[in-house]
Amino acid sequence: MSGSGTIRAAGCVLWRRAPSGGGIEVCVVHRPKYDDFSHPKGKLKRGEDALAGAVREVAEETGYGCVPGAVLPTVRYEVEGRPKVVSYWAAEAVEGRFAANDEVDRLLWLTPGAAKRVLSQGRDAELVEALLAAGPFG
Repeated sequence: MSGSGTIRAAGCVLWRRAPSGGGIEVCVVHRPKYDDFSHPKGKLKRGEDALAGAVREVAEETGYGCVPGAVLPTVRYEVEGRPKVVSYWAAEAVEGRFAANDEVDRLLWLTPGAAKRVLSQGRDAELVEALLAAGPFG
């Protein structure tokens, strides 16, 4: 990738069935480097498929395995003058356990409404809406 090339990344809107038995919860992660809350995501490795990268990033940042589902909207924005394109999938969390690491120091499981309020970027809140529209979760 050249210095002015597009940054390619991928991630998931990770969800699980609420332990209370009603509805779902959405995972949001806190990244201390940026002091923000976002969905698990990260840059793709050279030659890496976007879906494989999204699943890898979920595992690295959250400690959870996941089962990818619906394709969600691709997000585009600039980082330090370079275009960044992030591919997203809805993904159900399966086995795993969070452990704080250098990239992510907190993980929260929230109702979709609470997640939309906590997420630092509006584009991330829009992805929660896209997840809900992609349902069903029954």
